[in-house]
Amino acid sequence: MSKKRGLSLEEKREKMLQIFYDSQDFFLLKELEKSGPKKGVIMQSVKDVVQSLVDDDLVFKDKIGTSVYFWSLPSCAGNQLRNIQKKLDADLQSSEKRYVELNEQCSDLKKGREESDEREEALDELKAIEKKYNELKDEISQYSDNDPATFEAMKQATEVALAAANRWTDNIFTLRQWCSKNFPQAKEQLEQLYNEVGITDDIDYLELPSPVPLCSNCDPMLEGNL
Repeated sequence: MSKKRGLSLEEKREKMLQIFYDSQDFFLLKELEKSGPKKGVIMQSVKDVVQSLVDDDLVFKDKIGTSVYFWSLPSCAGNQLRNIQKKLDADLQSSEKRYVELNEQCSDLKKGREESDEREEALDELKAIEKKYNELKDEISQYSDNDPATFEAMKQATEVALAAANRWTDNIFTLRQWCSKNFPQAKEQLEQLYNEVGITDDIDYLELPSPVPLCSNCDPMLEGNL
């Protein structure tokens, strides 16, 4: 024998509403929990079902003194349904109006874009221009090393690195002098240590090389412009 199917939530809502419509009276929750099972709605689910009806404005509740009463009349449900229908009708009209507006905008955007030989030629020309632009852009990037701004930035970075290197060279000279003055008896050990770390007698300050002329046969006026 197959097991009896339980009521769905919508079926439970209909059963509980029928209790209100049949009696047209006011109920406490505990009274509804007693009446629910008679309609096939188990007592444990009555509270949640009634609350869902309250949330949808199909059942009303109010606190009188210390008690909370629930009620619903067929006329109230009818008014509520009519209000819902009005809102849905207004939404539908608004959506239809928006649909017409979008169709008109779509038609306006299509004007001048109809398929034609002139349009195909214009598109091909545009593609050729874009291709040429990208090629020139790539070619320019290959000459970025000769860009004056890039050259100036490299020059400044070189000067900063040179100053830092000479600072360290000066620090090495100062350290050697201090060690020789304070540890004269360890001269040989210090010299050996210097050689091991690469500090030799030919260490000296660095200088930037003289700039190389761009071309030996350039016109002085042209070279000044360069």
